[in-house]
Amino acid sequence: MPRTLRPHARRLVRTTLRAAVTVGLATALVACSAASAEEAVVGESGRTVLRYDGSVGQVTFPELAADLGYYEKVELEWVGDSTGGPQSIQAAATGSTDFGGAFNGAIVKLKASGSPITSVISYYGSDELSYGGFYTLEGSPLTEPKDLIGKSIGVNTLGAQSEFVIREWLTRGGLTADEIDQVELIVVPPVNAEQVLREGQVDVVALSRVFQDKALERGGITPLFSELSLFGDFSYGTYIFRDEYIAQNPEVVEDFVQGTARAIRWSQVTPVEEVRARFTSIIEGRGRGETTDLVPYWKSASITAPGGVIVEEEISTWIDWLVREGELEEGQFSPEDIYTNDDNPYANGTYPQDAGPDGEPVEVSP
Repeated sequence: MPRTLRPHARRLVRTTLRAAVTVGLATALVACSAASAEEAVVGESGRTVLRYDGSVGQVTFPELAADLGYYEKVELEWVGDSTGGPQSIQAAATGSTDFGGAFNGAIVKLKASGSPITSVISYYGSDELSYGGFYTLEGSPLTEPKDLIGKSIGVNTLGAQSEFVIREWLTRGGLTADEIDQVELIVVPPVNAEQVLREGQVDVVALSRVFQDKALERGGITPLFSELSLFGDFSYGTYIFRDEYIAQNPEVVEDFVQGTARAIRWSQVTPVEEVRARFTSIIEGRGRGETTDLVPYWKSASITAPGGVIVEEEISTWIDWLVREGELEEGQFSPEDIYTNDDNPYANGTYPQDAGPDGEPVEVSP
């Protein structure tokens, strides 16, 4: 890739969640149009249509829920593919879609900007099998946080999870705010991240999922740190709805959450090869001109809480972080202001937390 990547760099301290702030501004500008979107649309099936963004070559948990027949009142309508969390929650906040998902830190910031949204279920995270890491070239002298002063890191999106995780690692490593300000973030599409690192255009690059696995297969790169090394098993992102939509369509949101939770649970307790086969069938059957090349790299749901139940720490961590960084005022929000588990069957008593997708006992998880 050309060196023109570097002019797009941003100093880490100046870009934290700027994308989420933009979402809040956009929400205010289109408040009237979003309000009109709260009225549920009923499809030919008699079910309520929920518009959403998908992901190329991958199956989202709502798509899996629909394929497994877990929705009773919801019908999904794919409107396009998301380029990342900030774009997804912007679409949901402005009424272009009915729900969206992003990193929880970005969602907290979006809420703080005045956008009336609520997180309803976790949908991705890190576990022992699925996590993101930050890599240097083999033999690089960069081995600890202080070594990154004046260096560059390639990330897929500004104002999202990688930015938070990087800053957390640098802070834990003892760097001051001024020193962290000297670490340069460069936007690099995930598909090009490995190449950009190998060509020396960045000093460190964020890699996850299939891109991480393929890069490791080719060798020549060294892990610097990972999400797992910082937080262990941890869910990072949630799906949101606009509060007014929830208020006007509570049964629809409840059905979405219960169905999506059961789909997540299905993927948590079903053998990996069976999950991959289901994903392949879904992708091949939906007619979007995609390949199934990414499916063999799917390893786990990446969420350890049964059915995507939101754990308070997964929200409070980022509230505390933003307060510490001066992005939020102390006491401005509590986790309960951001999320709810009320509709999740693994949290509200409908199913035991160790049950399967239909509430049945589960003896062995793969």
